[in-house]
Amino acid sequence: MHILIVTDQHPESLGGVQVALRLQRRFLERAGHTVSIAAPALHRRGYEPGASDRAAYIDLPSMPITRDREYGISWPGWRSDRALDLALAAREQAGAAAVDLVHVQGDFWGAMIGLRAARRLGVPVVFTMHNNVDEGTRAVTPFASIAFASLRIWRRLSVGRVPAALRGRVAAADGGAWRYLAELTAGAALVTAPSGHFARTLERHGVAPAVAVTQGGVDDELIESVRQVPRSERVRPRLVWLGRMSGEKRVLEFIDALGESRVDADVTLHGAGLLLARVERRIEALGLQDRVRVAGPVPYEAALLAMRDADALVQTSIGFETQGLTPYEAAALGTPTVFCDANISKDLAVEPCWLAEDASVAALAAALSQAVAELSERPGELRVPESAGRRLLQSTQTAALVRSYERVLEA
Repeated sequence: MHILIVTDQHPESLGGVQVALRLQRRFLERAGHTVSIAAPALHRRGYEPGASDRAAYIDLPSMPITRDREYGISWPGWRSDRALDLALAAREQAGAAAVDLVHVQGDFWGAMIGLRAARRLGVPVVFTMHNNVDEGTRAVTPFASIAFASLRIWRRLSVGRVPAALRGRVAAADGGAWRYLAELTAGAALVTAPSGHFARTLERHGVAPAVAVTQGGVDDELIESVRQVPRSERVRPRLVWLGRMSGEKRVLEFIDALGESRVDADVTLHGAGLLLARVERRIEALGLQDRVRVAGPVPYEAALLAMRDADALVQTSIGFETQGLTPYEAAALGTPTVFCDANISKDLAVEPCWLAEDASVAALAAALSQAVAELSERPGELRVPESAGRRLLQSTQTAALVRSYERVLEA
């Protein structure tokens, strides 16, 4: 098969979706398939793609939209269409097969560009909804309703009206982002989500009548390599937190819970973001400097090594993640998680684990206290079995994804 993946951001930019895309491409190619990934050209200074990346990536005309030039936007229109068509034609002239299906893994301009491409190519569309657009938009702007209305207008101008046969179903979807996503995915051969809980959310809000689950996996070779690294000596349990330091990640609540619980553990936070300075001030104000350290952002492999070395990962966001990949990565490395989001805990379904009873700081403090007490009583023993981690590997997830593609093409 030749799969054309279209997304909102370049696969070499920062982000969990981008990590998933790079893994999908590598394992699909390893299985003998051709993958082209179309996305806005990356404007980050110093970026230079390798030979295989140059062959697979289709850089669409774009402009940077962030100060660090990490992220860009490509406008759905004739310029993007022409660049994409010329690149696909060049791939076919070089011996690649024609595109069999378009897999849209974006929610904005990438989705519209992908839909336009599928219509020109006459091939089916698979949609994977990675992001909770409703929650994410409401978290960053008080004008979410205006943003959603604007997105619906933009989609209609770029892609056209929803097919008449589907208008009744789309009209039944909930308002706001859900109606926009329902209009976006109308006519798709398959709609998927990276977790069971987000698939159910999309169904409940009327985005699609049935949403399949295609989990993001973890890198087989990298996980195996990191698992071989010996865990360091310790005198008390080690906890690790990884993520973007922003409100929806509840990092300040985590610091407050550490202050309330006063657990006898070494805690390291990896990441950065708008709340970094407040996190550092809160740690100092609560007198936690002797046990809590902010390591800042680290490369992906270093993050995996930190999870491998930890006695437990702490996952603090609630209702925001569509999958929440870090607990999956931790589990594949043998490290259990202290959860705040019951949906992520239920979807992952591995033991041991600990779950805060509710969203309060007191509940998280209690879960931390319980976890640290049990880890202290049984040092080095409370690990996720390797057999449970194998089902999380990308090779397993890619095999399931290919079966989904085959069912779409057979239909």
